[in-house]
Amino acid sequence: MQSQSEEGVMYDGYQKLGGIINEKDCISALERAEKTAVFNESLIRQAENIAKYAGITLDNSDGIDPKVKLYAVLRADNKPEDVKDHRSQMSDQRLFAEALRMLEDVGSLNKMIAAYPNISF
Repeated sequence: MQSQSEEGVMYDGYQKLGGIINEKDCISALERAEKTAVFNESLIRQAENIAKYAGITLDNSDGIDPKVKLYAVLRADNKPEDVKDHRSQMSDQRLFAEALRMLEDVGSLNKMIAAYPNISF
């Protein structure tokens, strides 16, 4: 578990890369992706297909790649009733890009932007 100051530094990096998810939800998603043991298989395949199209190499040597885990957690979140704009309304590609930002994976994010130039950032 990261300390509060480490979480703040991590969130600052995410925001500098153009991230739009609030800090509480960002930290929560990262923690859930780390702790979750079983992920929805269709969401895993979606993320793998997005990564493949963008030329992003996934590292599944220790199980599911962290980028894929985080995407699956973000995509599985439902929109709360009292929230107007929510990440569940983002395209799959946009949400995968948000996962890359959260993980501060600039190289993969650049590949994503090149492969999907029409997704809004």
